[in-house]
Amino acid sequence: MPVTTDGTTFINGIGIGFTLLMCLLMLVLPRRFALIPVIILTCYMTMGQRIMVAGLNFNMIRILTIAGWIRIIIWREVFRVKMNAIDKTLIVWTISGILVHSLLWQTTHELINRLGHTYDVMGLYFLFRFLVRDMRDIKRVFMIVTVLIIPLGVAMLAEKLTGRNVFAVFGGVMELTRVRDGSLRCQGPFAHPILAGTVGATLLPWFEAVWWEGGHRLIAGLAIIAAAVIVVTSASSGPAVAAVAGIAALALWYRRRWMRTIRWSIVLVLTGLSLVMKVPIWWIIARADVFGGSTGWHRAWLIDTAAKHFGEWWLLGIKDSGVWDPMLADVTNEYLWEGFNGGLITMLLFILIIVVCFRYVGRAVHGMANVESLATRRYIWAMGACLFAHVLNYLSISYFDQNFVFWFLLLSMIATSAGPYAVMRKRTRVSVARPLTPIETGFGARHIDAAVND
Repeated sequence: MPVTTDGTTFINGIGIGFTLLMCLLMLVLPRRFALIPVIILTCYMTMGQRIMVAGLNFNMIRILTIAGWIRIIIWREVFRVKMNAIDKTLIVWTISGILVHSLLWQTTHELINRLGHTYDVMGLYFLFRFLVRDMRDIKRVFMIVTVLIIPLGVAMLAEKLTGRNVFAVFGGVMELTRVRDGSLRCQGPFAHPILAGTVGATLLPWFEAVWWEGGHRLIAGLAIIAAAVIVVTSASSGPAVAAVAGIAALALWYRRRWMRTIRWSIVLVLTGLSLVMKVPIWWIIARADVFGGSTGWHRAWLIDTAAKHFGEWWLLGIKDSGVWDPMLADVTNEYLWEGFNGGLITMLLFILIIVVCFRYVGRAVHGMANVESLATRRYIWAMGACLFAHVLNYLSISYFDQNFVFWFLLLSMIATSAGPYAVMRKRTRVSVARPLTPIETGFGARHIDAAVND
């Protein structure tokens, strides 16, 4: 998740005022609404606004993160987080990235770069863990994002109709919309059209979960339309595929008892394809072209080249993948980006975070049977569908803008909501059902129901 900067401060009056207002809201709003300024800044501020201090890049999200931690200290909102597998794996992944990357480069500049990445990861992830503590908080976050995404969809539609980006006033994005093969590729406040489309694609399951619950279907419907508009106006194939994948994963709720069979069926199909195809399985990506002019071939070529040069990067990574070919200097794959910057161990730890999150979601959905409402279980499933959309999208882009905020928000919510129930379901395999205290479950569940395999 690199942050592009030329090493100079760039901020205007609008950016300063907007950021200061968000910091003030972060400090004074009740905890249940404290994430509102984070979502607003993520959706409506570019990464172009930044302040350089002694060579350190403080974009507006990093400044707001400082305000968030000041708030937690002042309001004494620090509480004991029961560390689970997601938290621990994320910490180990971060440490691995620092150590391996520093060994590769052995320069102060690159060490500072990785420490900045660590600041983003640890600062935001654990800020979210402190502010979002239970399922009520998570549902509230769903609603906040549902409401705030609608104006962004309108702004993206306006950019599509006018060819001008209103967020250019903040810097970091072009005023005139990109054009490829005669199609406008809108980006809003994000660093690239693909990253703009990513927001709509990966949040779509959230809004459908709000629709599922009922009660706010008008707002949820508008949010679904806004997310679809964001994906379409970005004119990017990767987010379009991710959106379809997220919807498909959400629909599997009705076949959740068959998930083991479905997973193994997918593995068998991919294995069969790899046996009959004349090229490696990842060249399927080259055929993904939803809007025309797609560069799926570049992504497949990148994976193919990385596989052929595995011995050059698996231990410590590689300083520049452009040595294989200048066109491969742009690493449009988050998994490979992790590997090139932190070696195979860092890449595998990143994948392990995803695996653990999926495991927690699955166990929690079953562990909640007859303990929590059907709507609550669907929210957990929706987070799993959102995670799946990210997993596919990572094959076509690495998050080098504010998209990482939604990524770590998702991981923290899965850790908060699914963790207690994942542990609870595991316990039922070896112990007799007994009452659980609110501390044990985190949500006040009264008992473990014997029918955990619903």
